[in-house]
Amino acid sequence: MSDSALPKTSIDLPLRPQDEVSCRRCEVHCDKVVYPGACIERACAFVYAYEAFGHTYMGCMQRVFDVEIDLDLLRAAEKRSEGFGAVVARRVPLPMCHSEVASCYEQRGDEVGCRNPEFFEMPVASPSFRVFAQIDP
Repeated sequence: MSDSALPKTSIDLPLRPQDEVSCRRCEVHCDKVVYPGACIERACAFVYAYEAFGHTYMGCMQRVFDVEIDLDLLRAAEKRSEGFGAVVARRVPLPMCHSEVASCYEQRGDEVGCRNPEFFEMPVASPSFRVFAQIDP
């Protein structure tokens, strides 16, 4: 039997699937998203702002999301019940980011289910242990 006649069953899985920002391993397309309104609300240290053309724009210095948003429009949207919403993450969200996984075509799921369950692991907001240093005089 030749190599070309053998069925190709291998799926290339990354070493750390939770470090990906999008998954296309099945027909349900998933993306990690972040909420820029939470960055402002939480006073994130990585938020930057600048003024141009009579408006103030904000963004993320860590480039977790790569769009720059009009701050007045973001604040106005956050006052509504549904809020501003999420933007696609371009890098792995930081532990302090309000992030989640958004699935686009959930109805396309099959009986096998998610082929990349580690993709849904989000960063932990706080460390799982604490270190204390004791200094003896």
